[in-house]
Amino acid sequence: MTDRRLAVLPFLDFSDKRSLNKDLQLVKLLEQDQVVTQNQLIKSLYGKTDAKTQTTFRKLKSRVQQKLLNHLYFLDQSDPRHIVSRRYDLYCLGLLHQAKILLGEGEYPLAEKLFRKFYKVSAEAEFTAYSIMGAKSLRTLYMEMGRPAKYKWISGELSKMQTRMQLEDEAEQLYSSMKLVLNQKVRSRKFMLTQLPEYEHRLEQIHKEVKSYSTFHFLYSAKLFKEELVGNYQEIIKITSSTEKARKQGKINEKRFDKRFNNYMSVYAHLQCRKAKQGLALAEEYFKDFHHSSGNWFYFLETYLLLAVHAQQYGQAFDLLLQARKNTYYGKQRAAAQQRWELYEAYIQFVRPEQSPLKMRYFNQFVQKVPDYSRDKQGYNVAILILQFLYFLRRRDIEGLLARLEGLRKYEQRHLRDPATLRSQLFFRLLLMTVKENFALEVCEKKGAPILEKLQAAPQPGQAYGEIEIIPYEDLWDLTLGILRQLNTEQVALDQAERNRI
Repeated sequence: MTDRRLAVLPFLDFSDKRSLNKDLQLVKLLEQDQVVTQNQLIKSLYGKTDAKTQTTFRKLKSRVQQKLLNHLYFLDQSDPRHIVSRRYDLYCLGLLHQAKILLGEGEYPLAEKLFRKFYKVSAEAEFTAYSIMGAKSLRTLYMEMGRPAKYKWISGELSKMQTRMQLEDEAEQLYSSMKLVLNQKVRSRKFMLTQLPEYEHRLEQIHKEVKSYSTFHFLYSAKLFKEELVGNYQEIIKITSSTEKARKQGKINEKRFDKRFNNYMSVYAHLQCRKAKQGLALAEEYFKDFHHSSGNWFYFLETYLLLAVHAQQYGQAFDLLLQARKNTYYGKQRAAAQQRWELYEAYIQFVRPEQSPLKMRYFNQFVQKVPDYSRDKQGYNVAILILQFLYFLRRRDIEGLLARLEGLRKYEQRHLRDPATLRSQLFFRLLLMTVKENFALEVCEKKGAPILEKLQAAPQPGQAYGEIEIIPYEDLWDLTLGILRQLNTEQVALDQAERNRI
């Protein structure tokens, strides 16, 4: 026992609503929506701004920050909509922290119990690094307590864990090298394709030898990564399906495996495989497993929305878009993510225009600018160019259309030469043909038919090639023909009106 406790607990009492405590006052000021400067905060707290109050404020800010950090120890981790492994990870760290304090206080028997519990829990969750920490602590403790039998036992366990850790580290290094390429340019991703078989083979060897959760995770993730790069999404559906089956059979550690990620990859693969209706049904089922405060909620909702668009459920897609906008954590996304949502909204707005003048004005402003969505030249930039072309086509803006036409030609010449970009190449040809044939509906339908057949037969490109189709090109071509049909009808009406005047 010890009486060395803090005189004042380092926490904030949020239940005291009427407190005049400066710590709580600062938090309440920061909770307000309006943006305030540091000097404004100082004046609100102390009534004036001078050297003395600034020094006092710095101390206050440091103290409040530390108290807020202390509250992190008591976050509720039980919600299954968050990463399940985090719950056990933090539980292990808590046990380790308590055991070390007891050890420091000389409470060896109590410390041993907690270290053994820490070792057991970490082993059950297959946190090898933690198991090694626990084994080392117990080995030192048994040495101090003079228990040779237990010392020998834990030394043997430690040796096994260290051997396992070496192989798990190698597996992690292999996977990290693969994953790093995903955030690089298209050229780097395509180069990685040649290295993948060797990486995957070594990961399989390691997992066959170790059979731990970590080696399974890196092999499983590497397989998904490879198939995504080459665009073999049907195989991803098989992998995710077999993995879910293994999970239900108890073959995968439930304390570590994130079934939400597996579900996300399944839904994403259905989107890429053009199985929008099946994927949409799965997305509706899986979406409830994501907490609205997490970034993964938004990532999943993006795919959910795209499935609705691909299934031509534009009303549902718009509702999902509104759901994202209304989420209080929407503004915490990265700028690039928020720009993607704007692009999705622009496409939905184009397909089913809002009657609101304000909405239409915003749409018109957005579609005429080209934000840099991708560090590379493919991906969302293709979607932007297509949307702009169709926008000017619908408006009969010949000048704007011709400018975009030149942009399409240059883009195709510079960035769409790879065979894997065939779908974009073919759709660009269809769009260019509408201008070449002077927007004649029947001619475009006839000459576009063989190109459309090739488009329908063309495989979906993989992640390595950075292609994104917000609306399938086949559906966009139907939409294009619909625009030409409307333009033709309007032109006939104008010609008739002109003849009537004569």
